[in-house]
Amino acid sequence: MTTGGTPHATEDDRGEKGGVRTALAGLTTRGRSFLAAGVAAAICAYVLGQSDLLRVGLLLAALPLVCATVLYRTRYRVAGSRRLSPARVPAGSEARVHLRMDNVSRLPTGLLMLQDRVPYVLGPRPRFVLDRVEAGGRREVSYRIRSDLRGRYPLGPLQLRLTDPFGMCELTRSFSTYDTLTVIPRVEPLPPVRLTGEAKGYGDGRQRSLALAGEDDVIPRGYRYGDDLRRVHWRLTARYGELMVRREEQPQRSRCTVLLDTRGLAYQGAGPDSAFEWAVSGAASVLVHMLERGFSVRLLTDTGTSVPGEGAEGFAGASQESADAAGLMMDTLAVVDHSDGAGLSRAYDVLRGGNEGLLVAFLGDLDEEHAAVAAKMRQRSGGAVAFLLDSDTWVREPTDVPGPLDGSEERLRMLREAGWTAVSVPRGASLNELWRRADRERTGLAAAGGEGRS
Repeated sequence: MTTGGTPHATEDDRGEKGGVRTALAGLTTRGRSFLAAGVAAAICAYVLGQSDLLRVGLLLAALPLVCATVLYRTRYRVAGSRRLSPARVPAGSEARVHLRMDNVSRLPTGLLMLQDRVPYVLGPRPRFVLDRVEAGGRREVSYRIRSDLRGRYPLGPLQLRLTDPFGMCELTRSFSTYDTLTVIPRVEPLPPVRLTGEAKGYGDGRQRSLALAGEDDVIPRGYRYGDDLRRVHWRLTARYGELMVRREEQPQRSRCTVLLDTRGLAYQGAGPDSAFEWAVSGAASVLVHMLERGFSVRLLTDTGTSVPGEGAEGFAGASQESADAAGLMMDTLAVVDHSDGAGLSRAYDVLRGGNEGLLVAFLGDLDEEHAAVAAKMRQRSGGAVAFLLDSDTWVREPTDVPGPLDGSEERLRMLREAGWTAVSVPRGASLNELWRRADRERTGLAAAGGEGRS
C-alpha cells in the first residue's frame, strides 16, 4: 500500500533574485581556489610585467566565472514528487520513500544531485546523482527510513543541486512541499479472552436493549438507509408523513475505556525500552484489539483528555470507520508525551459520569492517594483490568540485587480489594502473556466468588 503522495512542485532556475551574487555564492572550493589563484597571478604579472603570466591568471579567474554564469542562466525546469510507503509505520519498522524527478522543459538537463532532508533520528540524509535527463524524461529513486522512537517526522523539502562539468559552481534549489511520516507505537496481537464487563449479543462487543412493550410505547425514529422494512410503523408514518421505524430492539455496543497514565512523575527512564513506552504500546494494542472485537473504544489520559473527534461513547468498531478510528488513535498515541499532572482526579471525574463498561488502565508509580483514586474508578465500570508498572524494576540494571517491592505489592493489594484485576508488569514483559494472566486471575476470582455464595 502506498500513500502520502505530494503534488508536483516545479523549479525554475531563472528568475532568482540577486543574480550575480547568487551565482558567485554557488562557487565550490575548487572554483574559489581557481578564482583566487587567477587574481593573484594577474596581480603578480602586472607587478612583474609578465604578459604570459597575466594570460594564465586571466584564464584561471575567468573559468569559474564563466561556469557560474552558464549554470545560473541554464533553463532547467524540473518537477519533483515524493511518495511514502506506508505513511504510518510502527516503531522499529521500515518505510520506503520514493522520489520522482520529471524534466518538463524542452532541453535535456546536465548532472543533477538530489538530496532529501530527513530528521537525524531517521538516518543520514539520502543523496543521489542523476545523469542527464532527456526532455520530457523522468528518473525515480528510493531510500529507506527507520525509527525506534514514535512521533511525527517531517520529510523535505527536496533539494536539487546543479553543477557544471568542471565542478567550479554548485547551485541549490529547494522545493516547497514536504511530507510527514508518522511512527506509531508497536501493536502486539492479543488473544480473544472473555473479560468482565463485556456484553453478549451481536458478536463479542454488542448487546440488545429492549424498549417498552406495546405498540403505543414504541419510540419511533425516521427511516434510515439499510433499516429493515418490516420495522416500518405504518400508522406513525401516515401521521408524520414520512417513513418511521420502530425501536423496540436496538443494538448497543459494549464499551471499553483505555486509561493511559502519562504523569511524568510516574515513570523513570527514557527511550524505546522504557516503562512509559511499554505503557503507550500496551494501550495501542488494547485499543486495536477491542476495536476489532466490535467495542466502542475510548482513549483517556490522566489529564482527562481523549482523542480529538471522538464521540461521546468513543469510536465504534466492527464497521467501515474502525480502520479510520484506529488510525486516529494511533496518531494521537504517536505524539503523546509526559504530562505535568500529579494525580488521577481528572480522569476519575470523566469516568464517574456513567457506566464505562470495561476499563483497562496502564498505570505508573502510585502512592497511597493515587491508588485510592484508582480504586474508586472501579465503581463506574463493568470490569476493570490494571497493568501496574513499577519504574524501579525498569531502570535497575539486571546485575543489581532486586530491591523490596513492598510499595508495589501494597498498591496491587489495594486495587484488587477494590475489584480490579491488577497485574504487575516486570521489565520487558510481553503484553500477550500478561493479558492471558489477567484473564486467568479474573476467572479464578469469579470461581472463588461463586463457591463463596453457594
